[in-house]
Amino acid sequence: MAKDYVLEKRKYVIAFIVIAIVLVYIGRLFNLQIMTDAYKRNADSNAFLNKVQYPSRGAIYDRNGKLLVYNQPAYDVVFVPREVTGLDTLDFCRTLGITREQFDERMADVQNRRLNPGYSRYTQQTFMAQLSAEECGVFQEKLYKFQGFSVQRRTIREYAYNAAAHALGDIGEVSKREMERDDYYDRGDYIGKQGIEKFYEEYLRGEKGVEVLLRDAHGRIQGHYRDGEMDRPSVPGKNLTLGLDIDLQMLGERLMRNKIGAIVAIEPSTGEILCMVSSPTYDPGLMVGRQRGENHNRLQKDKRKPLLNRAIMGTYPPGSTFKTAQALTFLQEDIVQEDSPLFPCSHGFIYRGLRVGCHGHASPLPLVPALATSCNAYFCWGLYRMFGDEKYGSPQNAITVWKDHMVSQGFGYRLNTDLPGEQRGLIPNAQFYDKIYRGSWNGLTVISISIGQGEVLATPLQIANLGATIANRGYYVAPHLVKEIEDNELDSLYRTRHYTDISREHYESVVKGMRAAVAGGGTCRILETMLPGIAACGKTGTAQNRGKDHSVFMGFAPMDDPKIAIAVYVENGGWGATYGVPIGAILMDQYLNGKLSPQNEALAEEFSNRVITYDDEER
Repeated sequence: MAKDYVLEKRKYVIAFIVIAIVLVYIGRLFNLQIMTDAYKRNADSNAFLNKVQYPSRGAIYDRNGKLLVYNQPAYDVVFVPREVTGLDTLDFCRTLGITREQFDERMADVQNRRLNPGYSRYTQQTFMAQLSAEECGVFQEKLYKFQGFSVQRRTIREYAYNAAAHALGDIGEVSKREMERDDYYDRGDYIGKQGIEKFYEEYLRGEKGVEVLLRDAHGRIQGHYRDGEMDRPSVPGKNLTLGLDIDLQMLGERLMRNKIGAIVAIEPSTGEILCMVSSPTYDPGLMVGRQRGENHNRLQKDKRKPLLNRAIMGTYPPGSTFKTAQALTFLQEDIVQEDSPLFPCSHGFIYRGLRVGCHGHASPLPLVPALATSCNAYFCWGLYRMFGDEKYGSPQNAITVWKDHMVSQGFGYRLNTDLPGEQRGLIPNAQFYDKIYRGSWNGLTVISISIGQGEVLATPLQIANLGATIANRGYYVAPHLVKEIEDNELDSLYRTRHYTDISREHYESVVKGMRAAVAGGGTCRILETMLPGIAACGKTGTAQNRGKDHSVFMGFAPMDDPKIAIAVYVENGGWGATYGVPIGAILMDQYLNGKLSPQNEALAEEFSNRVITYDDEER
């Protein structure tokens, strides 16, 4: 009896297992045949060839309508693995100018499903990309001998100017990760890798089309399926118009030749970037064609880092340009008043054994001449007074208020420009210093941040944006390169005014100080002779460094109807007035007047030939 019971129980277990296996198979078949079209596509591929029609990528223009980036025809060698028969490999390699080892390596890569997830013997694969018209002509003469191979017409980027490489960016072959993120791409496709090309990829790339071709039992093309009824034309990418002025850009790159640093110029009212120079730079044409990888590796190994866009990725001490942001904060917090000569300067800030040097000038000074002469003592005393003020209760509370004002002025966080890779810089907070000094610190401990040194770091873009904010008397529009997208709205971020938490009347006080730095015999007085008839405003910076100081300038013009705000940062350039101010003046002259005066043209030639020697081991 017990034996019959066990047998009966075993029968049900076996039946359950069989039913479960059947259900698994049914589910799998349902998924393959109904839920996905993979098998259908493989079956269709025996009778049809879906020939991709690649769209032309959108062109890129500067603010004056000058064509910067356009397309040139290029050709890919493609093949259907199943149809490759009787290939004379040696002749094939000679025709394309490659070795047998390169042929074998490429074929192995194409068939590697890890590298090429969409591989199928029945679908078109890319063997070699971006042949020139001359190379393609040689190959097509022998194409009849290479069964299964054909030529696919594509386009590659062409650059009208050897300039703006960091801003424009480049395109390259899509990676496996990029294909996984977006099913638009297949192996052999191209995608924006840097700059504008990457940020606006979805607008620039367009939409692929397809030609559905009918094949016979031997795989030979018989024509369009249903007379082209199933064909879909490609849709070209959208053209972009930049705020960039290519003449200004080329002048900036010329002035920064043989120097390391950056220049950013902004139209204050719109936030449009007029020029973005990062030096050293490179020819954007190096990132085109089959030599792109080799050229990229060579540039990547260069110790001076020409691929680094220092305008948005370089974080530097802003030096005395930061005193304008300090002045605004002190005025807003009622630490200082415009007309009160509060603080002594005995060739610097000297207190309790601490000394921050300064140059000779009258003392004590009110705010406007303190900005004009860039008095270190004034701003050191201001910060010390703020961090010790009883109304805040503690230095920790005071620095929190201070940091909030700095963040509202565009420091400490990304400005969200339309370029990938922007860095945020650094505005230290209470937790930052509590960790370093174990909670025991005051204004004297961190006094160097009052003059844009110490732990404070900013990008040249943020310094230029400060100039634009002061020019606008209290607001900025997020700096951006693209002015217009064909048939599309620009992101609302790039049309929105971001108001700071500083009152407008305090900006007027700082503008007076920056104007006095030019017209009142201050640190930017050379602007007055280089820009006659233009009421320019400026602020120098000399940022301390392990080696020679960095030369910094931030300014805008004209004072009451600002058209350009600019920041110049020259590594190891010395005083702000040595490189920063004259380079800034030359660029202002070019933009505001459309050309350089003879005097400034001669200076531009002089500065373009100046060489700053760097120790590459420190870079």
